[in-house]
Amino acid sequence: MMAAGGTLRPRRTDPGQPGGRPPLRLALTVAAWLGTGTALAGLNKWIFSAHGFRYPLLLSSLHMLAAVALGYPLGWVRGPPPPVRPRARIYLLSLTFCGSVALGNLGLSLVPLDAAQAVHATAPLATLLLSALLRGRRHHPLQYAAMGPVCAGAACSIAGGVRFHQPGGCVLLAATVLRALKSLQQSLLLQEGRLDAVSLLCLTALPSFCLLFGAAVVLEVAPAWQGVLRYDGSLWGCVLLSCLGSVLYNLASFCVLSLTSALTIHLLGNITVVGNLLLSRLLFGSRLSALSYLGIALTLAGMFMYQQPQLIARRWAAWLRHRSPRHQ
Repeated sequence: MMAAGGTLRPRRTDPGQPGGRPPLRLALTVAAWLGTGTALAGLNKWIFSAHGFRYPLLLSSLHMLAAVALGYPLGWVRGPPPPVRPRARIYLLSLTFCGSVALGNLGLSLVPLDAAQAVHATAPLATLLLSALLRGRRHHPLQYAAMGPVCAGAACSIAGGVRFHQPGGCVLLAATVLRALKSLQQSLLLQEGRLDAVSLLCLTALPSFCLLFGAAVVLEVAPAWQGVLRYDGSLWGCVLLSCLGSVLYNLASFCVLSLTSALTIHLLGNITVVGNLLLSRLLFGSRLSALSYLGIALTLAGMFMYQQPQLIARRWAAWLRHRSPRHQ
């Protein structure tokens, strides 16, 4: 969990568990989450750009349908999930989740992958403010200060992009705020509602599919349903891989949230910026300017400042003590 000073620590386990297991489990879970997230973002962008797929809401609903198809058998094997009261918490999470996913895919269809990741890099700031406003969490002053380079880095990355679609950027910014709210809701259910990753996926998949598929039918498929049928088999193969990747990514996200916190998962997510920028350059020919690289450096520096405020404070105090005798 996140300690008071903001450091990343796994949740405490039973005394009988070996001491080295939780850090290894956390490292493997984070690695799986980062890998699936990077691959999923690149695959979705490939579907939108290379194949010209114009149905982001339909793609999001298919992701949730895959979660229903795979999550329910997994949940049946693991046993019924514990009851969640009030049930409205699940429906509210599903609504937030649908909004974040739909707006994220819509924005990804409008802007380059590197610009999209730069906008998503502001998620820690949104999460920090929402956790302070909604849950009354207190953070180290350096953690608030760390949001400066994180957001400045995102702004530099956006300014350094060769193409940026302003309406798409606004859509992605709204998706980022919803992602922050969604993570707080998920963290609350996972850590205080005593749910595991599979149980949370089972509880939210079906309501999310109904909401997203209904929106896709009304807004996308109904006005141009013939367009869905004209795509070839290679596209639907990519869609199938995207659906499987989405299920793995959601499960990995829930596992990381159960082991850390909502704010930490977004800070860790900024690590994927580097991978996604390289992927965008390899697959889509995006060029990075010096300002973009400066933005990456600022974002990573802000992440370190947030993660290690006590270490920075101790080093700064030690430097001042070492420096003061020289001036006496």
